[in-house]
Amino acid sequence: MKAMIFAAGKGTRLGRLTSDTPKALVKINGISMLENAIRKVSGHGFKEIIVNVHHFAGQIIDFLESKNNFGLDIKISDERELLLETGGALKKASWFLEGEEPFLVYNVDVLTDLDLDELIKAHQESSSLATMAVRHRDTVRYLITDKEQNLIGWRNIKTGDEIISRPEKKEHEILAYSGIQLISTGIFKKLPSEKVFSIIPAYLDLAVTEKIKCYIHDDTRWLDIGKPGSLDQAKLLFPEIANS
Repeated sequence: MKAMIFAAGKGTRLGRLTSDTPKALVKINGISMLENAIRKVSGHGFKEIIVNVHHFAGQIIDFLESKNNFGLDIKISDERELLLETGGALKKASWFLEGEEPFLVYNVDVLTDLDLDELIKAHQESSSLATMAVRHRDTVRYLITDKEQNLIGWRNIKTGDEIISRPEKKEHEILAYSGIQLISTGIFKKLPSEKVFSIIPAYLDLAVTEKIKCYIHDDTRWLDIGKPGSLDQAKLLFPEIANS
């Protein structure tokens, strides 16, 4: 199976740490976000990986070359000319991701001990177009699901904005996306024609007729390491990183 690591973000929330360094190379306990993500996905059998790059892209490319791609088949999806957002990034990388098997998408600024094998199993058993890892946690933007954890809407609790894809379905839970998902390759025939777009709004459009699932993993450790203060939290929540 193949995987894509989203590593093109500017990392503006991290302030001076990303003034001359890409977010993907910011370190936690001496190990970069990108190396942690590669270790995670390759440890679950994903040996063919594509990494998208934009902010200080050359540093990421040089880093991977210095590590001999960690002995894996790692390709670069170059977005230096234009940052494509998550949906556009998937479209650009379709040449690599297309095939019969679903593929993994993993945000570089995520640390978790989520068992990706269980996520894969849930996706395969549901026959869904995409399966997003989610949690019950405080955030601003929530996914809305029905009682079978099918995506039926989205809500921003700060602005009050809301999108309901399936008004005939009763709201069951609001859940926060964890930055990890399994996607069936049939998605590429259903994405918008735009070059630059985010994947969540595209899912909300598709959820009218397609099955988009949410996989709850409240029983795992998880941390968004792309925001202020999170690097210190990571040292406490994931002390094993320094020794791995």
